[in-house]
Amino acid sequence: MTVPESLIPVLVIPGATAVGKTALSLTIAEQINGEIIGADSRQIYRFMDIGTAKPTPDQRSQIPHHLIDIVDPDQTMSLAQYQDAANAAVRDIFQRGSIPILVGGTGQYITALLEGWSAPRVPPNPELRAALEAFAAEQGHQALHDRLAQLDPQAAQTIDPHNIRRVIRALEVCLETGNRFSEQRQKRPPPYQYLVYGLTMLREHLYLRADQRLDTMMADGFLDEVRHLLEKGFSRNLPAMSGLGYSQLAAHLLDGTPLETALAETRRATRSFIRHQETWFRQHNHGAIWYNSETLQTADLVEATRRWLDERT
Repeated sequence: MTVPESLIPVLVIPGATAVGKTALSLTIAEQINGEIIGADSRQIYRFMDIGTAKPTPDQRSQIPHHLIDIVDPDQTMSLAQYQDAANAAVRDIFQRGSIPILVGGTGQYITALLEGWSAPRVPPNPELRAALEAFAAEQGHQALHDRLAQLDPQAAQTIDPHNIRRVIRALEVCLETGNRFSEQRQKRPPPYQYLVYGLTMLREHLYLRADQRLDTMMADGFLDEVRHLLEKGFSRNLPAMSGLGYSQLAAHLLDGTPLETALAETRRATRSFIRHQETWFRQHNHGAIWYNSETLQTADLVEATRRWLDERT
């Protein structure tokens, strides 16, 4: 039986990197028969496991996960493609009798689904992207962002200059269509019933957790992961390789940047990214109920979720 989208309940767990989303989502999913849909623009890439903090194989065998490991690092996935895949996963999960749980720190992915964005469906232009990537490599990310600001100031205000992949996509749409990227994004009412549990933490505590997680990643073989990606022929200039830690460790391996310098730069970039994530989620709140992940009572959250579901299913 086909279920109307308007009747599908979706639990959403957004938050900044290292705040504890994975642990909470696994616990809740186990208690409510849930399946997790990734909302992380780096975990979509194969071969990039440690540095993107993907759920472990054991965790993924415990709870089904979707939209993880779906493209190679030299492939692209547009926002429209992500939305199509996420919507298909939501419907499939619910029709099989489980509850969809959207989890991640990529605010654009989450907001696009919650607000029902209709993203521009402009096919990728590999030659144009390569030219823009080369420009960014030569002139820097800010110069690339300045080009977008000239063509589409509104889009430039909403896209982080460090997110080269998103800046290039916005420029690609502008240059291919002759219209502003921001003008081509339409919205429709959210198709599902959402319950949003946002996770937060004192920023200094979150910075410390992120630093500790980087130490754990290094102990788990993050440097070898980057080395293997480069050996497979994946260019350091790929958008996928601009992820936290990947570009910095590539500089260590290819340019001789001291490892401690690369790690210090990764920590700095991670803190900047955390601030950007928190700003995004403040501006796109979607009625979220925010919890400090250091003090929340998971059992209470599970019970509240069950009551919410009982009212809708």
